[in-house]
Amino acid sequence: MSVRRFRVLGTVQGVGFRPFVYRTAVSLGLDGWVENVDGHVEGEVAGDPRAIDEFAVRIRTGAPPLAHVRLVDLSTAHAVPRRGFHVRRSAPGHTRAAARDVPPDAAVCDACLRELYDPTDRRHRYPFINCTDCGPRATIIEGLPYDRVRTTMRRFPLCPACTSEYVDPGNRRFHAEPVACPVCGPRLAWAGRRGEDALREAARTIADGGIVAVKGLGGYQLVCDADNEDAVSELRLRKRRPAKPFAVMVKDIETAAHLARVGGTERAVLTSPARPVTLLAGRRRHSVAPQVAPGVPRIGLFLPTTGLHHLLLDEVTRPLVVTSGNVSDEPIAIADDRAHRDLASVADGFLAHDRPIRARYDDSVVRITDRTRITVRRARGLAPAPLPLAVTVPLAGVGAQLKHTFTLAGDGRAYLGPHTGDLSDVAAYDAFRRSYDDLKRLTGIEPEILAHDLHPSYLSTRWALDRPLRRIAVQHHHAHVAAVAAEHGVRGPFLGIAYDGLGLGDDGTLWGGEILVADLSGYRRVGRLATAPLPGGDAAVRHPSRTALGHLLDAEALGTPRPSPGLVRRFTDLLDPAEVSAVRAMVTRGVNCPRASSAGRLFDTAAALLGLADAVSYEGEAAVRLEAAAGTTHAVPLAHKIVRVGGLWVYDSSPTVADLLERRTSGEPVPDLAAAFHLTLAHATSDLVARAVEAGAPRTVCLGGGCFVNGRLLVEVRRRLRAQGLRVLVGGEVPVGDGGISYGQAAVAAAQVTKRR
Repeated sequence: MSVRRFRVLGTVQGVGFRPFVYRTAVSLGLDGWVENVDGHVEGEVAGDPRAIDEFAVRIRTGAPPLAHVRLVDLSTAHAVPRRGFHVRRSAPGHTRAAARDVPPDAAVCDACLRELYDPTDRRHRYPFINCTDCGPRATIIEGLPYDRVRTTMRRFPLCPACTSEYVDPGNRRFHAEPVACPVCGPRLAWAGRRGEDALREAARTIADGGIVAVKGLGGYQLVCDADNEDAVSELRLRKRRPAKPFAVMVKDIETAAHLARVGGTERAVLTSPARPVTLLAGRRRHSVAPQVAPGVPRIGLFLPTTGLHHLLLDEVTRPLVVTSGNVSDEPIAIADDRAHRDLASVADGFLAHDRPIRARYDDSVVRITDRTRITVRRARGLAPAPLPLAVTVPLAGVGAQLKHTFTLAGDGRAYLGPHTGDLSDVAAYDAFRRSYDDLKRLTGIEPEILAHDLHPSYLSTRWALDRPLRRIAVQHHHAHVAAVAAEHGVRGPFLGIAYDGLGLGDDGTLWGGEILVADLSGYRRVGRLATAPLPGGDAAVRHPSRTALGHLLDAEALGTPRPSPGLVRRFTDLLDPAEVSAVRAMVTRGVNCPRASSAGRLFDTAAALLGLADAVSYEGEAAVRLEAAAGTTHAVPLAHKIVRVGGLWVYDSSPTVADLLERRTSGEPVPDLAAAFHLTLAHATSDLVARAVEAGAPRTVCLGGGCFVNGRLLVEVRRRLRAQGLRVLVGGEVPVGDGGISYGQAAVAAAQVTKRR
């Protein structure tokens, strides 16, 4: 007989791993025990050596669907366990041997769905049905090891029937910590009604054109009938969200395919346990109201995540708008009292329940481009699953300002926290601090170093500077491309293309269209886009016509003649004369006109010149409209030029802007010109990269920054770079926009610490 001690690291708590180990050991005739210890699983097995070897293989390769095994370590043990195999009760760890994985929430599984719809099952139509393969995880955990007493479910004592399942290692609900039933679990509530009555009243309100605040997994959601144009328009008015598209929840993949184009990749993402909102090409004719995604051919669809969502869709029998339970850009509401206070002016009623939400997790958002999954927002279902990162000293990346996230890193992996929102909002700042403290406590990571953005006005930077820890400042665009490199395991030098809105450069100016030769520890700038003024600073971001005027009146002088006054007048005649006069004065005097080499602002300029966006209500709206206009239209490139300036290759966008305006005034269709702009920027990017490679730059290229959420740009750029024989990488698990900045900051800080040792 052989006796071995085993330890399993990874996402192995809250995912049915101990019962899986139990069943595996019993099937092989092994004695021993297994338990949760401080975020991992360990135990002992005794028996035939060949059976123990097979046991090790099975627990490494045959884990439950929500588990992720990172390491199986076996060592010799001497004490022979008692007969049989046993699952021990967990005890909180007293020391942190390694960072601990927190399992993300998972959508209700097929087995639970069958029970939900089975009239003979005791959980028939129970909204909170779950098992070890599905249900809430990160949103209810209060401490690790992950056991019921350390979740918000500790408020619900198990009934005898649930207890029997919970303690039976052969049952799929063995130690399913959120396990409950109608007898002992959470209950729905609606204005004094409970259970089925509450559900029916909420469904009736939605069907009658009302708006309902529904308490979901990671926070409240605002729900209305997606087919009802008046209801959707009213939601926009009350939520103060005039144009940004809403997500739509549909009952099943067949309904999704009626509304949008669903290929194999899209189907796999939509039906994954994460159930993210997936941005899909909408069909020309569908029932969803145009105001769901005004002027945008894509629609964000997702499948139900909980039993409650399934039941609500059954009652209403139509697709539902399901959007964040907040107003404007504030954090999603999680506390019942806060939700009733903040959403009282938005919702016509509240479908709540009595299970507290511990951690705030909005819905994740992804996009499929050319069979590549791009993460737009990493939140419910995806975060805080660990990501690989070569890090030896515990540290944190505190993120930027927009689309904020933070990252905790230690013991060879990183935990990208949930999407917080824009830190310009006080409530978002408070949510960041609470989420940071919670995830730090759960993972056991106590950072010794804080990595932050260069911009001194970002609240994340100011927060880091106020902490009594070692700090490392990381340039915004280096963080963008480093995030891509780190996700893909790139250790050596690479060529980075960072296209986004704005970020502070190391020279004190605003960057946003950068070509960098870099590794994780440092970079040098080898190329960029031409600069242009942003009249009014932040006001230019909200008014693309101002950005366009800045390009027309005072783009960087690189040898290209400025557009003629007559040509400029064809654009300004379409604008408010007072606005034009004010912008001219600012540009002429150089007052409140910071210059930027921004790809995002160049998109704004093109959209404004084509009449697609004068003012915008959310960051990136002009670029979304421009991509929508371009569609798949074939195009002839616009004029462009690459010049050498101060040791850098620079894309002179003035010929592009002038050609765009000339062709527009000559009557060329807007879709053709929108497509031509995308194609031209891809050509210019390819030219900049070719010159860098000729000068010895690496042949691995990392694409980072929010502009690469744009599918047309990503496809055009990647196609041309691959034609040069280059390896082209883009973020998949890590958000490609500012939501991935914190991971990039952590990667840079970790590399710098290692390099200095």
